[in-house]
Amino acid sequence: MRRLAIAFFYDKDGIIDDYMVTLLGGLRSNVSTIVFVSNGPITTESRSKIVDLVDDILIRENVGFDVWAYKAALEHVGFGKLGQWDEVILLNHTFYGPIYPFSEMFDYMDATSCDFWGMTAHREMTPNPFTGVGVLPMHLNSHFIAVRKKMATSSEFESYWRSMSPIESYTDSILKHESRFTKHFTDLGFSMRVYLNADENWSDYPAFIDVDESLLRRSPILKRRLFFHDPMFLEQNAVDLPRALRIIEETSDYPVEQIWTNILRTSTLGTLITNASLIRVLPDISEGTSDSGLRIAVCAHVYYTEMLDEILSHARHIPHGYDFIATTSSVEKKAEIEERIRSETSIKNAFVLVVKQNRGRDMASLFIDCREFFLDDRYDLVCRLHTKKSPQVFASRGNLFKRHMFDNLLNSQGYVEHLMALFARSPSLGLAIPPLVHISYPTLGHAWFANRPKAQSIAEELELNVTFDEHTPVGAFGTMFWFRPKALRKLFERKWQYDDFNAEPHHVDGGLAHVLERLIPYVAQDAGFRTIVVMCAHQAEHNYAMLEYKHRQLSSHFPNGDFRWQNHMLTLWERSGYAGETVKQAFRRLLYAAGRSATFRYPALARYARPLYQRLASRFHF
Repeated sequence: MRRLAIAFFYDKDGIIDDYMVTLLGGLRSNVSTIVFVSNGPITTESRSKIVDLVDDILIRENVGFDVWAYKAALEHVGFGKLGQWDEVILLNHTFYGPIYPFSEMFDYMDATSCDFWGMTAHREMTPNPFTGVGVLPMHLNSHFIAVRKKMATSSEFESYWRSMSPIESYTDSILKHESRFTKHFTDLGFSMRVYLNADENWSDYPAFIDVDESLLRRSPILKRRLFFHDPMFLEQNAVDLPRALRIIEETSDYPVEQIWTNILRTSTLGTLITNASLIRVLPDISEGTSDSGLRIAVCAHVYYTEMLDEILSHARHIPHGYDFIATTSSVEKKAEIEERIRSETSIKNAFVLVVKQNRGRDMASLFIDCREFFLDDRYDLVCRLHTKKSPQVFASRGNLFKRHMFDNLLNSQGYVEHLMALFARSPSLGLAIPPLVHISYPTLGHAWFANRPKAQSIAEELELNVTFDEHTPVGAFGTMFWFRPKALRKLFERKWQYDDFNAEPHHVDGGLAHVLERLIPYVAQDAGFRTIVVMCAHQAEHNYAMLEYKHRQLSSHFPNGDFRWQNHMLTLWERSGYAGETVKQAFRRLLYAAGRSATFRYPALARYARPLYQRLASRFHF
């Protein structure tokens, strides 16, 4: 078939990442003509990436979402000229692909008789979730719709687009186009087909909710929204994006690194780590892996020299040796460190520095005294450690926090070999951190503490193009972590002064040292590098067991319901100023509980009762 593809694109920064180049390249061998339409300007570099892949580039103002971009492109081509092609394809930038060759899909659909078809579809829903009443009809997902010549050259097709009303919101684009298009044209007598037919027990939105099963059916796309959508929706609907990513890695040659390059620019880091499960529980068993080829350094602040042996014992787990960069607070300690490390056979080169001021603790020593080591690209990977004693808390808490970091970064040689392999095969991996410490520490939901205002101020000074997580930042808590120097270049390029840090012993929230440990992952994200959370097996066991216990205890204070409902009830309580329950609040809670119970226990009855429930919900604002 001769095909015309109208490819819609939007990026707030006008950047076309490589995933879009791959998408257009996969499309190019299956279509005759590609018109690329962007809502907003694109950079000169971006234009150069696609100019040889497309036949026409149309830049328009960012109005009307994808719907008016399609309309503008069709008018640009000319409705009277659409008969030159056997199919007109309308697709957008909201997915990665082709995960599997587009030719599989086109070959299959070429043998299927219809007037228009889609890659995937959304089932009918009652009530319409966007209005709370009526029916959301079954419809093709608008990210990819193919219209054959009979329909494309019809007066009805031209009239549909000529009469399209303004699109002013995402909801408008759903109600006025995506959910309307399929029913509108089938009611006119045009026949429709779907490439990816869902099983009867699949969800209403298979391409999204059943993403892993869709890929097993060789769906050629992976929706971008999966990475930045509300994690509560993914949890409630059992969306298994991590499994989908494993399926891609095992069955496809799609360049997954392109996903990370794109999604890091456009996602909130904590949501991305949650949805894609960027947590790795690494084994301790060595697989006898060869030298990763990475140039490695251990950079340690050794204030308490009596803890140096503990650092060195963990550092010995690094295979093939490392350079050792140490900072300390006095000439006497420097001599002690140099004498102690002289017998360490794992150390290739050693550098011991005395900090100019004992201020800012391990953060000042890293970003002021050690900055020259990490600005000249002499190291591919660095493990940041320090002699953590935490004298401000009981020894049990301080030691638990210390083990939490040492074990999850350097548990054994086999463990470190596996971690090195992750960095070696993934250029976009820039940072590996232990998980948020929560046992005996009140960090869950509150880990910004008093540090967010200053973090935001510094982020603006550094021109970080990132969005902070709302409640709990992704942080290098405890300031021990693995990093690529390139990922933190903005922090090393900035010429920090000792006076920027609190004087000892006033190491407090809101001070620069505590702010930097929360900024580190976001600086890496801004540089285009991914952060992963790493855990060894015994730490994962302890952390998960305690985390599950704490969640059980909190949930036990609610009537039975899912996490989304419990979170909603806490939100209502927070908005009330944590006041005692009023009669209205009690009625609202009971009504919501009844609705949730009916949905789970009597789904057929719930569908009929939902319109009444929606009206009551609107009346009582929940």
